[in-house]
Amino acid sequence: MQLGYSISKVLKIIGIPRSTYYYQKNYRVEEKKGSEGRPAPGYSTKEDGKKVSDEQIKEFLMEEIEGDGFNYGYRKLTKVLRRKYKLIINKKKVYRLCKELGILRPQRQKKFSHPRKLARNRMITGSNQLWEMDIKYGYIEGEDRFFFVLSIIDVYDRNIVGYHIGLSCTGTNAVQAVKQALLKRQQFNGMEKPVIRTDNGPQFISHTFQEFCENSKLEHERIPPKMPNMNAHIESFHRIFEDDCLSRMQFGTYAEAYQAVVEFMVYYNERRMHSSILDLSPQEFYKKQQSLPIRIKEVRV
Repeated sequence: MQLGYSISKVLKIIGIPRSTYYYQKNYRVEEKKGSEGRPAPGYSTKEDGKKVSDEQIKEFLMEEIEGDGFNYGYRKLTKVLRRKYKLIINKKKVYRLCKELGILRPQRQKKFSHPRKLARNRMITGSNQLWEMDIKYGYIEGEDRFFFVLSIIDVYDRNIVGYHIGLSCTGTNAVQAVKQALLKRQQFNGMEKPVIRTDNGPQFISHTFQEFCENSKLEHERIPPKMPNMNAHIESFHRIFEDDCLSRMQFGTYAEAYQAVVEFMVYYNERRMHSSILDLSPQEFYKKQQSLPIRIKEVRV
């Protein structure tokens, strides 16, 4: 064309349609941004078809890293998830979850500024001495996603002293739940504050939660891997929660799930009787012992 040949003749010789030439010349083709793959569903399925949220899988991974899988890479962790937990999951997803948790092998050599403190056997003789906290996952059928309920239980009087409900659960949410519980029990500025006992979930080993405990002079201890009996009271509460609330209802929306959980928490604290506290509700027992101490069997944990 620079030599004087017509555009039509040149395009005919090289076999390019005139429409293609003028489109490329006159219009800028927008570059594709980001990945066009399908969004992550937020869960994997077991061999029996049951859905397991990514956050629950992260807890499985943390338990393995704290236990026998301390030296495993993401490929071996994938094998563990398939064999032990019967998950249908590929190594790419396990790599992504391990990266989010910061437990890929290169990162695992880092020195943590908040050393882990293992839970020890205790004798509990009154309220506000030991609080256990953990997370339960619920499923919203109508929206095909999971929601989180983080609960804190006083092991002596069985009250749920604080909780968080949400579509996510981070270290910040765990901090907010503990603050709520401390204020409710007037322990925020107390000299002797409750010991907080948790498992090794990512929310509880986060810098946010650890720094809060240190700054608030709270003793935080974590149970050893594969020893849920050391967190028996919150585990027992979660079984009740599952049987009396989550498994009895099918939620269409997050709003329905939220309302059901709030109503259950009120029922559990204010009306549900417990044989371990003289067949009183947790709230009744707590109020009675404030005015007139009631003797019950010591709690060994």
